[in-house]
Amino acid sequence: MRLGSTVQFTASITNSSNTAVTWQVNGIAGGSGTVGVISATGLYTAPDAVPSAGTVSISAVTVATPAATSAPITESILNPVPVLASAGTSQAAGSAPTSYSLDVIGSGFVPSSQLIVAGSPVTTVFVSATQLTAVIVVAPNTPSVTLMVTNPDPGASGSSTLQVPVTRVSLTVAARLLDQATFGPTLTDMQHVQQVGVDGYLAEQFALPPTLLPAITTPPPAVCASSTLQCEQSEWWQAALTADDQLRQRVAFALSEMFVISTHSVNPRAVISFQNTLARDAFGNFATIMNDVSLSPGMGAYLDMLNSNKPGNGQIANENYPRELMQLFTVGLTLLNPDGTPMLDSSGNTQPVYTEAQVEAFARAYTGWTYATAGGASPAKFPNSTANYDLPMAAVESAHDTSAKTLLLGFTLPAGQTAEQDLAGALANIFSHPNVGPFVCKQLIQHLLDSNPSPAYVARVAAVFADNGQGVRGDMQAVVTAILTDPEVRAGDTDPTVEGGHLREPILYLTGVMRALGFVNTDPSGYYYYASNYTTPLGEAPYTSASVFNYFPPDYVIPGTATPAPEFGIENTATAMLRLSLANNIVFNSISGFTVNLSGTSALGMLASQTGNALIDCGSLVDSLGIIFMHGQMPAPMRAAIVNHIATLRDPGQRVRVAVYLVITSSEYKIEH
Repeated sequence: MRLGSTVQFTASITNSSNTAVTWQVNGIAGGSGTVGVISATGLYTAPDAVPSAGTVSISAVTVATPAATSAPITESILNPVPVLASAGTSQAAGSAPTSYSLDVIGSGFVPSSQLIVAGSPVTTVFVSATQLTAVIVVAPNTPSVTLMVTNPDPGASGSSTLQVPVTRVSLTVAARLLDQATFGPTLTDMQHVQQVGVDGYLAEQFALPPTLLPAITTPPPAVCASSTLQCEQSEWWQAALTADDQLRQRVAFALSEMFVISTHSVNPRAVISFQNTLARDAFGNFATIMNDVSLSPGMGAYLDMLNSNKPGNGQIANENYPRELMQLFTVGLTLLNPDGTPMLDSSGNTQPVYTEAQVEAFARAYTGWTYATAGGASPAKFPNSTANYDLPMAAVESAHDTSAKTLLLGFTLPAGQTAEQDLAGALANIFSHPNVGPFVCKQLIQHLLDSNPSPAYVARVAAVFADNGQGVRGDMQAVVTAILTDPEVRAGDTDPTVEGGHLREPILYLTGVMRALGFVNTDPSGYYYYASNYTTPLGEAPYTSASVFNYFPPDYVIPGTATPAPEFGIENTATAMLRLSLANNIVFNSISGFTVNLSGTSALGMLASQTGNALIDCGSLVDSLGIIFMHGQMPAPMRAAIVNHIATLRDPGQRVRVAVYLVITSSEYKIEH
C-alpha cells in the first residue's frame, strides 16, 4: 500500500461468543507514527514515510483470550504516486538572466521526490508533501517547460506531465513597465511580459512595424462631419488605444510633445503625415528624426520654414524654425553638463548655447523649401501655392541663400551650397553638439516616466545617446532601452517607496483607464474622436497645443516648491474637479462611443458577488484593481479604506463601480509611479 493510504482489516473469531479484538502494528497496540496507526475497527493508515524495513506486520489479539494472537499479515509500504496540481516560475533573485525559481504544488511528494524538467532531473528541494522547489536554467526565448515528478522505490512511480509557462518577471515588474512604455497596461499584456521578460518585450516591440494613420480623403468621410480635425483625432486615438506597437506609439507621443506642431495653425492633414513620421522614426536615429521633422510640411507650416525665401528686397530669412529647433527641440538655451545640469562659467553664471547671429545663419541655411509636387519633385516656381501635406517639402534652389554661414562650435557652411547641402550640414552641426544628448534624453525620461530624474540617471542615458556601444550616436532604440531599464526607474519594481514618477497627463489618464477596463468601441462607424471631448476640458487633446511650448513646459515647477513637475502645468482646481467628473462618466458608461463592463455580471462584478465573507470578496475585488491600476503596490491603508467602504454596498455592480472610481480618482493612481 502507498504512504498515507488506508486499508480495512477484519478478524474472524471461532469457538468464542466474544468476538472483540484489539489491533497491533509491529506488536504495538494501535500502532505509531513510524509504522502507521490502526483504529479499534481495524482501519489501518500507512505512515507518512516508508519504515526502515519497508514493511509492517498487522495482527489481531482476542479480548476474551489476550494470549490468542493472530498470525501477522505483512504489508509492503510504498512511496505514494506523485500528483502535479500547478507550478510557476519566476526570475531567481541575483541570478543569471536564464536562471529561474520553480515552485511546484501537488500531493504525494516525499523527501526523495525528483523533479524532471524538460526531460532532465534537477536538484529538488522537498518543502512538504504538497510542495517542491528548484532553481532551473531555461534557454532564452523559451516560452514554457515540461515538468513531471518521480518518486523512487519502493513503489517507484511518476506523475503526469505539466506544461509550465516561463514567468521571467513578476506581475509588478510587468505592470510598471507597461505603464511606462504604453498607453496603459492590460492584463493580457502583463501576463505576456511576465513570460517573455523585459528584454524580450522590448525586442518584440522594436521589431513590430509602425502603425500608421491613413491619409484623410477629399472630401473627408461623412462620419467626420466634414471636419478633417475630427478625422485626424479619431485615427490618432484609435492607434493609441488599439495598436500592437504600443511602445512605438508611446515614444512617438513623447516626441510630439517635444517637436510640437498644432492644428490651431496647421491643417490636420499635415498632422497625419507628421504623426506617421514620428512613428516611423521613433526607433531609428535622432539625426533622422531631425531631418524628417525639418522637411515635414506640418512643421514647415507651423514654424514658417515652409516658403522661407533668401534675404533680399529688405526681407530676411524666417528665424522661427531655426530658433525653436535649437531652443526647444535639440540643445536648449544654456550649455549643459553631460548629466543635464547647467554648465557654469568661472563666475557661476550659465552660458548661452548660441547667439542671435547664429540663429540668422541657420535661418539662411533653411531657405528655399516649399510644398513638393504631387510626385514629390521640386515645383517650377517658389513658393508652390498647391499644398502637399503627404510628402516632404522640396527645394527650389533659386530661393535658397548660397552665402557662407557660421554655425555652432565654430563650424561654417561654405558658400555656393545647395539647399539640400546646407540643410544637411546645419542639422549635422546641431546633432554633433554635446548638449543634444542630455537635453533630449531628459525630456524623453520626463515624458515617459519621471518628471524629475536624477542627474546621474540623465547622464547614463545621455552616454548611450552619445555611443550605443557600437560607436553610433543618436540610436533611439538604445536610448529608449536605457531609459526603461535604468536601475533608478526599475528600483520601484521592488520598493514602492522609491521617489519618482509623474502626474498622468489627461490623454494618458483616459487611455490608461480605458485599456485597463477592456473598453469596447460602440460607434457604428468605429469613430474614436469622442475621446477628445473628455480630455480637451482637462487641457489636452492630440496635436492641439496652444503654443510651440507644448501643453506644459518641461521645466514647470509646482508653485511654492523647487520640484520640476511638467504635467502639473495644466493641473489646477478646475481640471482636478473635471478629472473626477471624467472618472464618474467612465464608471457609469457615459463616454460617447465607448463602453466598459462594470456591471454585476462582469468579471470584476462576479468576483465582487462571490459567496462567503463579504470583506474577503471585496478584498479580492480591490486586489484585482490594485494589480491592473497600481502594479499590485496599493498602500495597505488605501486598500483597507476601499474594502471597508464597498463592503457596505450590497449591489455587486455598484460595488464594482465605486471601487473603480475610488481607485482611479486617488492620488496614488493619478501619479504614475
